[in-house]
Amino acid sequence: MAPERLRNKVVSAFKLRGYLLRGEATKYLIEALELVPELELEDALESVIDVVEKRPLSSNMVERSVVEAAVQECSQSIDETVEHILNIIGAFDVPHFVYNLERKKFLPLSMTSHPSPNLFGKARDKAEVFRERYIILQQLKTIETLLGSTAKIGEVIVLGMITQMKEGKYFLEDPTGTVQLNLSKAQFHSGLYTESCFVLAEGWFEDQVFHVNAFGFPPIEPSSTTRAYYGNINFFGGPTSTSLKASAKLKQLEEENEDTMFVLVSDVWLDQVEVLEKLHIMFSGYSSVPPTCFIFCGNFSSAPYGKNHVQSLKDSLKALADIICEYPNIHQSSHFVFVPGPEDPGPGSILPRPPLAESITNDFKQRVPFSVFTTNPCRIQYCTQEIIIFREDLVNKMCRNCVRFPSSNLDIPHHFVKTLLSQGHLTPLPLYICPVYWVYDHTLRVYPVPDLLVIADKYDPFTITSTDCLCINPGSFPRSGFSFKVYYPSNKTVEDSKL
Repeated sequence: MAPERLRNKVVSAFKLRGYLLRGEATKYLIEALELVPELELEDALESVIDVVEKRPLSSNMVERSVVEAAVQECSQSIDETVEHILNIIGAFDVPHFVYNLERKKFLPLSMTSHPSPNLFGKARDKAEVFRERYIILQQLKTIETLLGSTAKIGEVIVLGMITQMKEGKYFLEDPTGTVQLNLSKAQFHSGLYTESCFVLAEGWFEDQVFHVNAFGFPPIEPSSTTRAYYGNINFFGGPTSTSLKASAKLKQLEEENEDTMFVLVSDVWLDQVEVLEKLHIMFSGYSSVPPTCFIFCGNFSSAPYGKNHVQSLKDSLKALADIICEYPNIHQSSHFVFVPGPEDPGPGSILPRPPLAESITNDFKQRVPFSVFTTNPCRIQYCTQEIIIFREDLVNKMCRNCVRFPSSNLDIPHHFVKTLLSQGHLTPLPLYICPVYWVYDHTLRVYPVPDLLVIADKYDPFTITSTDCLCINPGSFPRSGFSFKVYYPSNKTVEDSKL
């Protein structure tokens, strides 16, 4: 491409995104891009600008040093990311993107007016929890347009959050206001409709009351649609600033490694002799073909032991390390990921939950080299696949707190999965039922939709596919007759297993 034409293309691409380039920066970019094939030029430019946008710039004037750093980041060979085939991402390392309504795009927290995260949030942080959840799902009429009318409004659809502001009376709330609901004739589409869920309410408005004919959930947006619109933003987290979804090399590795498997076990009660015996049998069976990863979810004790709980758990982990060391193939090549359960030692039941304390896990980590004690929830990036692991007894909690319980009891797992994916969130429940650190609510997002969502729940095991997302519950290992699930990433299949 002619230098002048390339220059115009570079300058206009930056202008379109609201930036001006210094002369030196323009010159450097033209030199960097002149060898890029014309068909790939637009994508390359977009990638550079995406990286520039993540920098904490003091104005919209972009200096050469910023452009240089962006080009270097974009030109890092994918070979460097191949060593990052498997990454365990703790909840507190998940990037926080905030949707900007004016620019119609997600911006990193550092580029917004939000203060730095503080575990002990302020009132504004609590409001932001629901505002951000709402904006991700937002469409249609606001409540403000209803409240501004004195006449009857027929056949309208509103997106809002179900709240119970007065006992026994439900309201619909959004950032513009609240309106009382009359649910006497409401039909409920599939899903578990709890307080703090965002719903599409269809009905008519009269005398300051919204009479609901039907409730539905916002449609689930496939991951491919989200990414087509927002490009290579890495919402998920991990070692790279851009998403690895589009990496052809990692996709090829993923498909070629047919032996890769993830073994998912929940309620690994290490204080129970029978559980340890079953793990012996499991390791013995897998010793000739060691799994890539064992994902063990808590609780790691069958009961909380009060003041002896920590010592008991240390002893239990020692017993597990002894068993693993008996199988050299597994000991030397399999990863072990430990996700704490609600009754494991830790700072109460607020989510996200930090890993088990180092004082408990240090000895185990020294003996089992590829072990990671992570947060609940946590994320795993394997090649191009994104996996969310969440250990919480959520199904019963959501059923107990339904505004109206579904008529088809048999389909509870389907109702449950549809609710989480359409809400774009792991815990669409009131904060007094499922407390969350307000400034870390973004770590519980299910947006974009992952490839695999593991909800480790004591409810019966299930496997459901919805909107290109595989959702599984391995069930409680001891309570379900020692059943567990095995996931094969190469063809995205799940195998039901039992000992």
